[in-house]
Amino acid sequence: MEFITDITVIIDQANCKDPGGLADILQSYSTERKGPCYKVTGTYEELENLLTRLSTGRRNSSPAMRGKYRQQGGLASTHVNSVDVSAVVMAYIEQKCAKELDKIRGNSFVVGTQPVLGTVHNKPSTGTVRVTFRPSHASEYPVRADFVRQRFITFYQRTASDLQVTSVPLSPHDHKDLQARFPHLLFKPSHNKNEVTLAGPFVHIAKLKEFLLQNAPSSSKSPVNRGPADTPSSRTSGPSPTHSKYAKDESCPICMEVIVATEKKTLRCKHSFCRDCLKQAFDYKPVCPTCGELYGILTGTQPDGGRMNSTKSSSPLPGYEKYGTIIIHYYIPSGIQKEEHPNPGQPYEGASRTAYLPDSPEGRKVLNLLRQAFDQRLVFTVGRSTTSGRNNTVTWNDIHHKTSTHGGPTHYGYPDPDYLSRVRDELKVKGIE
Repeated sequence: MEFITDITVIIDQANCKDPGGLADILQSYSTERKGPCYKVTGTYEELENLLTRLSTGRRNSSPAMRGKYRQQGGLASTHVNSVDVSAVVMAYIEQKCAKELDKIRGNSFVVGTQPVLGTVHNKPSTGTVRVTFRPSHASEYPVRADFVRQRFITFYQRTASDLQVTSVPLSPHDHKDLQARFPHLLFKPSHNKNEVTLAGPFVHIAKLKEFLLQNAPSSSKSPVNRGPADTPSSRTSGPSPTHSKYAKDESCPICMEVIVATEKKTLRCKHSFCRDCLKQAFDYKPVCPTCGELYGILTGTQPDGGRMNSTKSSSPLPGYEKYGTIIIHYYIPSGIQKEEHPNPGQPYEGASRTAYLPDSPEGRKVLNLLRQAFDQRLVFTVGRSTTSGRNNTVTWNDIHHKTSTHGGPTHYGYPDPDYLSRVRDELKVKGIE
């Protein structure tokens, strides 16, 4: 899971006692002046560096001048609110997303966790932990701490929305073997010694269940626990409603603030949010921000005016020698970005793409699903090209295609016996099946 590549901060020079110094620092960044404010766009790393410079007042100045700048109202701040999050999701992030967590805190901050006291007898709650952010060295010039906090919240929410928790019956031997086979899943011992609790992206959990089903003894084809832990509401990234008996103690997983009882909205998957937060989330993507359950039809940000056509060839693809080939032709014209795109009002570069499917029964089903995804504007988006590095261009949008007939998976080609099932999993996540 990648971070958002381009973000924007607004800097009001009224908060700075040295406007000239601020202008000098901003010269090396992509900046747009709007009245007394500067709109600065860049990557997380670029903006973190900017905030560090603003915090320290560095313009090739002496330590004395940097101290003076801080005393006169530089933008440094070490105070930041903590964040209460799901213990399950945080354990997954700490163990499976350590590199991403290191990127968030950088060299200046330590991210710490501790159990949150529950509502009964002031005992720690097993479902929630409190994440705090503090400078790694007291003598170090502080960066904007709330910036680090927002980076964490963004990554936490994106991780939580794709996380599922379930239990499977496994022996200790199978446990170790499956850990190596499915590195994206977190395996934790259950209170039942013959079971293991799993946490991870639900696509990977589905693959593990399919693997167990295929390798189960013929006398038993039920390798997974079908109890409450495997229901849609078990894809929990926040405390279970049963852990939040009082509305005043229940936090919204989106804004991380306590939910006001009169503004509470509970979905059929039993997860609750602030009404306004949920509306904004659904405007972006109509899925539960906690478990990923789809509500309505998902529509993407693919530019309008594109075409998808398909033709057939009698030549077979490697691995599908009994069938011909379906050739998909995509065309998205150049245009102007809308509000849903990274840089509204700026032009974007269009794209022409060719993809290949076997002309088999399953391949034809995938073609129909891809056509539905195209009609729902889910196949492409506008952003940064991973191949050319250029911004403001039409790119693929998380639905993988085979753009070559040969070369195998490393060259986006065939043979790849698992590709059709993988792409169906990707489409299923988007409500297309």
